[in-house]
Amino acid sequence: MAFKRSSVRFRLAPPNSLSLVLGFAAFALAACQSTPDTQPVAGSQPVADPQPAPAAAPAPALPNSAVLDQTVAVVPPAKGVPARYAAFSGIWAGQLNGMYDGKLAVLTVSSGGQVTVSYAWGDLADNKPGVADGSGRISGSTLKLGRLPNGADITATMPWPGTLNVTYTLAGQTYTGSFVRVSQ
Repeated sequence: MAFKRSSVRFRLAPPNSLSLVLGFAAFALAACQSTPDTQPVAGSQPVADPQPAPAAAPAPALPNSAVLDQTVAVVPPAKGVPARYAAFSGIWAGQLNGMYDGKLAVLTVSSGGQVTVSYAWGDLADNKPGVADGSGRISGSTLKLGRLPNGADITATMPWPGTLNVTYTLAGQTYTGSFVRVSQ
């Protein structure tokens, strides 16, 4: 097989003109990245830094969401309460089955692992939003509540600090979800 020589020829610019083009490009790039002169102009007023917008008021709770009573108060665990029990103290919030709001306030924790709680739920199937107070016991990494006045059974397991895996059973239906601590 024979190849014909191409008649297309490329001509490189002389070395001096290539350096000139590259030098100009570097200068233009540096000029675009340099900061403007910050010296004030005589007789001008300094520009004030923009002020942050005022903080917005917290959004009101959505209709049919879980709302704890405003008077709910968590009592910090006493010094004699083991850390594994004290870790459950606080207000926890999350969703069951990815769509039903729930809030669990672990109000008191004793040195033996007994707890008092307040549980709030939003719309949950046919169960309208409400709040129920109850008590229970911590064993290992699991908090088991006695049956709440609305008939619900709740178990919360702490897989790691700051997270509760909650199981809520009511009228033969079981709902699960992950809750996080929202306040101490």
